Amino acid sequence: MNRADKIAFEKIAFEHLDRLHGTALKLTRNAAEADDLVQETYTRAFQHFGQFEQGTNFKAWIFRILVNTYINGYRRKGRAPALVDFSEMEPVYEEAVQETSFLNQPVSSLYERLDDEVKQALEKLPEEYRVVLLLASVEGFSYEEIAKMVGIPIGTVMSRLFRARALMRRNLVEYAKEHGLEEKSK
Repeated sequence: MNRADKIAFEKIAFEHLDRLHGTALKLTRNAAEADDLVQETYTRAFQHFGQFEQGTNFKAWIFRILVNTYINGYRRKGRAPALVDFSEMEPVYEEAVQETSFLNQPVSSLYERLDDEVKQALEKLPEEYRVVLLLASVEGFSYEEIAKMVGIPIGTVMSRLFRARALMRRNLVEYAKEHGLEEKSK
């Protein structure tokens, strides 16, 4: 890699450092592991920067490296996430789409208000749901971007996101009632 490429990489890569580290911390639940994950992500991104297509979404590219690095490490540890069959979830998903309440809001809109409670609820989620929820609701990636990052079909992304939000609703419903955050029934 020539000097100009190194400068270009540093210019665009490090503006995402805080967001990458935050996501890594949420994924790993451990500061030291998050640091290692971010370091490995930047090492891989630097090594493969020549493959990055200028003018495309660098944030999505580097987050994909982060997620893939995390998943590969997760699998190496022998704890591969279970796959969910979307066809089994489709009827439940369609019913939930029609449901409207405060608790169906994206987690990112609640994250600031609930802080510790949301973090605790996120900790309770199974790994495959937590990853998709963080990427969609906290980082704002589209279903298609998440599917590419995680290497699963869009339907599986939708299914996992639905399940994650349902579990979050269940875990946060009492807190919402206690703090008057739930939408009143009509």
